[in-house]
Amino acid sequence: MKLLNLILQRTPLGWLQLTKEKSRLVVALAGIAFADILMFMQLGFRGALFDSNTAFIRQMDADIILVSPKAKNSQNFSTFTRRRLYQALDIEGVIDAQPLYSSILTWNNPQTGLKSFVQVVGFDPNYHLFKIPELNQQLEIIKMPQTVLFDRRSRGPYAEVIKRVDQGETVTTEADGKSVKISGLFSLGASFGTDGFLMTSSQNYNLIFPKKKPGNVSVGLLKIEDQSDLIFVTEALRAYLPEDVDVLTMEEFIQKELNYWNKESPVGFIFGLGALMAFVVGVVIVYQVLSTDVNAHLKEYATFKAMGYHQSYLLLIVFEEAIILAVLGFFPGVLVSVGLYRVAAKATSLPLILRSSRIIFVFILTLIMCMFSGAIATRKLQQADPADMF
Repeated sequence: MKLLNLILQRTPLGWLQLTKEKSRLVVALAGIAFADILMFMQLGFRGALFDSNTAFIRQMDADIILVSPKAKNSQNFSTFTRRRLYQALDIEGVIDAQPLYSSILTWNNPQTGLKSFVQVVGFDPNYHLFKIPELNQQLEIIKMPQTVLFDRRSRGPYAEVIKRVDQGETVTTEADGKSVKISGLFSLGASFGTDGFLMTSSQNYNLIFPKKKPGNVSVGLLKIEDQSDLIFVTEALRAYLPEDVDVLTMEEFIQKELNYWNKESPVGFIFGLGALMAFVVGVVIVYQVLSTDVNAHLKEYATFKAMGYHQSYLLLIVFEEAIILAVLGFFPGVLVSVGLYRVAAKATSLPLILRSSRIIFVFILTLIMCMFSGAIATRKLQQADPADMF
């Protein structure tokens, strides 16, 4: 309580020094806001990397996943024999095992004719294998030959195509020399690796990719009878199935995907490094401001020492300036970042969302950035010797 009263009663020297040179204060706040914007954007793209590349997995309606150990990520699946699904049904507690087929396809944009990459997913339309209501309502459509459902959130100029399909038309395009009919829409979203998704039946998938063996599947989706037996059934499957297939819970499968993009892919490292460099830029900017301010008022600090004030009091003034800069510079950085997130999300079709957790995290980083800069700048206060100043 005494400390609080002391803080409230003391003269706000840090604020008075900052506001004395208003142009310098504006430049400092702009620099801090710029560093915050850089951190927000780097962390935002890093978050979008993880969110977009796990969105497909999170929509799978399964308890346990079977994948090949050679599979790198959800866009680059390897395959394993379909027999493993039949074997999985031998384990007590497993009530269903469905195959999923997935490959990247180069197709012609029906609107522009330009080539782009989409991920084609094939499955048995007699089963609801995804937690996408819009998709599950149209499963009868993909039973028709050469027919697919198109991801309305795909990246690229597809507005005219989406409008026509919404009106009940069938849009035809070409993919690897084969005709493909778009007869329905669903929503999933683009990722860093592909522009969107096409959903179709297993039969149509085999027609689109005739060189792939129907007996080899990309993913096995398993449902169990009792969720409380998840760990037991998973361990039983691992002990029973050969080593040519990995058995993962849904959470483990998502974590495997996150680990790839965070550790094995250079993209995750680049965004993390970008956020670190933004932090360093902020440290340099704030240090320059506080160091210049300390130099400009070195005689005043020396006078305080001559009057009997302790070094800690002088340090408190500098830290007060650092906190003020952090708080005032943070808010314009947030406001600008909100606008940039919207622009970037629209341009890239990536899930750029400024979550409250990220705002709090960047604010803490901003405080650390400014306090660290203040700690470096306070070294100059040791030079504030009244005998040398006057």
